[in-house]
Amino acid sequence: MIKVLSLLTRKDGISHEAFVRRLYEIHAPLALAVPGIRRYVQSHILDSLTRPDIPETDMAVDGIAELWYDDLDSFRHAAATPEMKTLTDDGALFIGRIKTYVIEEREIIPKNK
Repeated sequence: MIKVLSLLTRKDGISHEAFVRRLYEIHAPLALAVPGIRRYVQSHILDSLTRPDIPETDMAVDGIAELWYDDLDSFRHAAATPEMKTLTDDGALFIGRIKTYVIEEREIIPKNK
């Protein structure tokens, strides 16, 4: 299983609340049409915590998007579809900055525990 995780920052001039609303109500339904996505989760930032012993990164994040695929080939196929282009074109309207990682998960504590 492959996960694509994106850290999302809103465009200047868009409030955090408007960003989250757009991400969830308009952007998320577009992902339903992308072939090969097995799971899609959005995490909307409520607050941040700091630690006195570890410096904080400078990146501001308004949301996190996680998309799961069966394997790298499934991800590459999905990325080349018109449905994914529609999804990414929409994101460009309200996402100001993005950092995306392709991840292989290693579960430590099972989901049902």
